[in-house]
Amino acid sequence: MRWVLLVALLALGACGTARAPRTGTEAAGDWSCVPYVRARTGLPIRGDAWEWWEGGAAFARGRVPRAGSVLVMMRTSRLPQGHVSVVARVVSAREIRVDHANWASGRGKGRVARDQPVLDISPGNDWSVVRVWYPPVNGYGATAYPAYGFIHPG
Repeated sequence: MRWVLLVALLALGACGTARAPRTGTEAAGDWSCVPYVRARTGLPIRGDAWEWWEGGAAFARGRVPRAGSVLVMMRTSRLPQGHVSVVARVVSAREIRVDHANWASGRGKGRVARDQPVLDISPGNDWSVVRVWYPPVNGYGATAYPAYGFIHPG
């Protein structure tokens, strides 16, 4: 069981890199979260995922999700490069669905996942702490991830 966790952690560590996919197709299995979100939104932000919050200062930012916004997760020991995803839709005040790349491990590493649930579990209902759907367990992961908030392109 420990080796499965280690593999999952190593896979998540790559999600924030600026590594571009080898091909232009989402199914290629070689996406990381940053180039995927940049391609989807057109935002000219560079750097690892956690750096997007400061890099997005020229755009509207906030703690309320909107379809098309970018959720920026902080760098942690479990996410050393942070993570970014595109809000596909807002389900409720505390649930959104996101499209993102490279969240899963194993065969899912580098793949795009669409319409994945994310829950706001912050005490202040401000999206500062979230739980993310984890496909290998077909449920929300046990980890609470701190988030900066949302960058609203355009």
